[in-house]
Amino acid sequence: MAESKSGADPKPGNAAPAKKAATGAFTPAGVSPSRRARRKYTVRLWAVRNSRFLEWFYHRFADLFLLLHPVWKLFGYQRVERPITFVEKHVKGFLFDCRMCGQCALSSTGMSCPMNCPKQLRNGPCGGVRANGNCEVEPDMPCVWVQAWKGSQNMVKGNAIMNVQKPVNQSLRETSSWLRVTAEAAAAKEAAAAAGKDA
Repeated sequence: MAESKSGADPKPGNAAPAKKAATGAFTPAGVSPSRRARRKYTVRLWAVRNSRFLEWFYHRFADLFLLLHPVWKLFGYQRVERPITFVEKHVKGFLFDCRMCGQCALSSTGMSCPMNCPKQLRNGPCGGVRANGNCEVEPDMPCVWVQAWKGSQNMVKGNAIMNVQKPVNQSLRETSSWLRVTAEAAAAKEAAAAAGKDA
């Protein structure tokens, strides 16, 4: 490949993260193209294509986790947090390239994790989506939100993509969203049962 006349790197900016970092410029590890393996794109796209099955599986999995609430409560949610987070991180990391924000929105975003967006947009794409559907920051990466829309069209509750997501609570990073959702569902169930007795 011929070098440019100026001798400059023909791939400036994010396409040359090592050179950019050497200048002292801030290079977030989470958006560097050198971090992203092609296989992660492949598995992510598989998850989007199979979003309906994964939606069905997740609901069954969530029901099972809720049934196990007495077990989590017996041992203590704080005690089981670490091992469950370890499992969740590896499972969701493989399937969705999960960023472990602790506030999983996959069931509302077509099984395409919005935290993989270099801009970490939680409520739809930016105005820079390329004509081929790829990201403006990482040209070789399919836009997370274009994929989210495709995945949502296959899901039973695909309209959930229209729900407005709250800003990320940074204090929940690296925690288990499985346990948090389970604890919230169990609390709601107990509150409803208590209200039924009082009525």
